Amino acid sequence: MRNLLFKISYHGGAYHGFQVQKNAVAVQQVLQDGIEKVFGRREDIIGCSRTDTGVHANAYYFNMHTDSAIPCSGAVRGLNTVLPEDIAILSCTEVAEDFHARYCVREKEYIYKIWNAAVRNPFWNGLAYWHRYPLDAEKMRRACIPFIGEHDFRGFCSKGSDVEDTIRRITEMDVERNGDLLVIRVRGDGFLYNMVRIIVGTLLYVEQGKISCADLPEIIASGDRRRAGKTAPACGLYLNQVFYE
Repeated sequence: MRNLLFKISYHGGAYHGFQVQKNAVAVQQVLQDGIEKVFGRREDIIGCSRTDTGVHANAYYFNMHTDSAIPCSGAVRGLNTVLPEDIAILSCTEVAEDFHARYCVREKEYIYKIWNAAVRNPFWNGLAYWHRYPLDAEKMRRACIPFIGEHDFRGFCSKGSDVEDTIRRITEMDVERNGDLLVIRVRGDGFLYNMVRIIVGTLLYVEQGKISCADLPEIIASGDRRRAGKTAPACGLYLNQVFYE
């Protein structure tokens, strides 16, 4: 039995996240449809993370156990032939039998893109959040500092999560501007449901003066979702990198 690790990217606009849904199309379902065509059977696949409806991935990993002899290069070519244009197989590697795409993750990095201009850009439609009013990237960068480190982020988690342990560690966080495009980068050992999008919404509240940067440590410690910012739209969020042991 072989254990294959696939690296993929996808545009999440047409999908209700990665994980299979009962009444909606998900990335996992489409991948399994393609695998069935190429490998001749519908294999179970293990994703590295859940992603929400409309969220994108620059680098997403899943592993699959199979007794097929198809080489990795053939799997990449075959799957890219049958998959829709909004999903691409970037690579395939044979890994140890006990490798698990989710449980072996050490850290993940998300980025959030904001098109910050008075006029919307049609080429970023569905790929970035359009915010028409000027944003001070430096002010937002300073507001990142209180989030770095290990905290209980229960106040930055949307309802519907069944996770009991809400303590997470953010190791890196930054805001960069490239012309009219603002990119927020967050790296950590794990993330709660909508956590990154709520953090982004909170940074926007700080920039707008609705929340004081000095109050952020106390807001985080309070665990009160009502004190954080709004949940930023899904279209700007990307799973950017996954780091394994």
